[in-house]
Amino acid sequence: MQREPVEPDHRAEDAERASAKPASRGKHAVDQPNGIPNRLLQASRTISRSTGWMRTAIAFAAGAFSVLAMAPVEFWPVLFVTLPSLIWLIDGASDTASPIRQAAKDGWWFGFGYFFFGLFWVGEAFLVEAHIFGWLLPFAITVMPAGLALFTAAAFAFAQFLWRPGLARILIFAVCIAIAEYLRGHLFTGFPWNILGYALTSNLALMQSAGLFGIYGLTLWTILIVAVPLVTWVDAVARPGQNWLKSALVPILVLSLAPLAAMYAYGLWVIPAGPLPTVSGVKIRIVQPSVPQHHKWARDKQAEIFADHLLLSKTDENGRLDNMQGATHVVWPEAAMPFLPLATPQALTAIGDLLPDEKYLIAGALRLEGSKPGDEVRPSVKARNQVYNSLIVFGSDGAPVTLYDKIHLVPFGEYLPFRETMDALGLEALTRIRGGFAVGPSPRPLLGVPRLPAIGPLICYEAIFPAAIVQGNERPGVLINVTNDGWFGNITGPFQHFQQSRLRAVEEGLPLVRAANNGISALIDPYGRIVKSIGLNERGVIDVALPHPVKRGVYGSCGEWCFIMSLLQFVIVACGLIIFPSEKKA
Repeated sequence: MQREPVEPDHRAEDAERASAKPASRGKHAVDQPNGIPNRLLQASRTISRSTGWMRTAIAFAAGAFSVLAMAPVEFWPVLFVTLPSLIWLIDGASDTASPIRQAAKDGWWFGFGYFFFGLFWVGEAFLVEAHIFGWLLPFAITVMPAGLALFTAAAFAFAQFLWRPGLARILIFAVCIAIAEYLRGHLFTGFPWNILGYALTSNLALMQSAGLFGIYGLTLWTILIVAVPLVTWVDAVARPGQNWLKSALVPILVLSLAPLAAMYAYGLWVIPAGPLPTVSGVKIRIVQPSVPQHHKWARDKQAEIFADHLLLSKTDENGRLDNMQGATHVVWPEAAMPFLPLATPQALTAIGDLLPDEKYLIAGALRLEGSKPGDEVRPSVKARNQVYNSLIVFGSDGAPVTLYDKIHLVPFGEYLPFRETMDALGLEALTRIRGGFAVGPSPRPLLGVPRLPAIGPLICYEAIFPAAIVQGNERPGVLINVTNDGWFGNITGPFQHFQQSRLRAVEEGLPLVRAANNGISALIDPYGRIVKSIGLNERGVIDVALPHPVKRGVYGSCGEWCFIMSLLQFVIVACGLIIFPSEKKA
């Protein structure tokens, strides 16, 4: 069966419009658009009918400018322009000899622009030891975006396969992009960085909707909200003989402004006016040493770095030495000690001397299975036993109380895919541990530490994976995220990582304690509010009381079923619009 043409709204006869007399200034003047509406119509046709390098540039630019919606710029209104342009590109692909192939090509160039400018900070990691890894930088900042762009290419191709005229195509586009984002976050260990739904989370009130839909469900609503106004406006202008203003107003109100207003109102309603009650008798000291990454693993810096962690732990947030009298627990960032603490008796003794009775250190550290005093993990030497990136809790005697081994490792950063082959070739991960780290046991265990509620431990980018934060039946009372964002540079990477970690608190209704080597360290309450923080590349500490968790919300209870239900709703509405189209044909 031949499919109905997909671009009726852009095919009003140009000759007829050009020869039409200007409308009078009477009550029907709106039927003959001019000025801005007509310019928008012409712009949409230019985008839709573009070919060659111009079409490639439009798709690439749409991706590049869409990154402005993410942290740290967070100018999400840019999507009101960039996403409609993508719908017009898919409109135009319908008129080519190979519509699906053309749509896939457009989607790839959009994705490449989006991921290239959104992830260029990845190159910073290859400059830490530039004499070893620097030659890989051009490949890292191009090959990774090129691979991730395959997801957007597939989304555009599938959308073109399903494409229909009118409002339905906006929902089809939203569904296909959201599915692609979900797959990007799960396939090949997943990389859900800068999911489009984060665009709406820069506003605290709008951020609360993540507790209803999750980040993937929020992506659906984000696309609908930003794509409907311009697309429906231009569609209405393109239909001659109709009142374009009235024709566009209802869809814009119902499908864009009303959902946005409802999400904002929900956020204002759910966020309490004042601070949350806190856990009695608990004061957490978060330490941010701000160690330059190129010093982190230098052998001659190990003692200095460790001593600075100890000094900061004895100092309150006002710079006064209090020997931890103002804190019950101290949190150090990921891999805080640039050695194996469990194999270094002097370090364990120093930790014991630091901690008064019934006080605890929660620190990121490397752990060698079966280690003995004097062991170390030397660069480029494969350990005889497995090495873990761990979170270790130390008691006042310096001995470990409990620990967690990271379960979601960074490909090529913390482990090498096809490990045996890579080892044989002499290749190594950025950690310079041959073969990389070992994976800890799953599901993620909760840690029990005296005076604290059950801890959900998260190391580095484990905090960007929604619905994988809480594993098992028991709910934690606090999330503790230790990270070393020194790998991420100083421009966009640390801010993006922080914003994504912050959203996990909202989704789960849990406070988040975040300790980062060089920032951004913070206490975040279950509504995503930043209670206290230490900025990027600042050295210091903050002392914080721990808020209680709030009642588990919809997403915290149902997980990705929230996304699936939202997806079904969009599919049902799209089918209804296809079967019962509201647009009158010219």
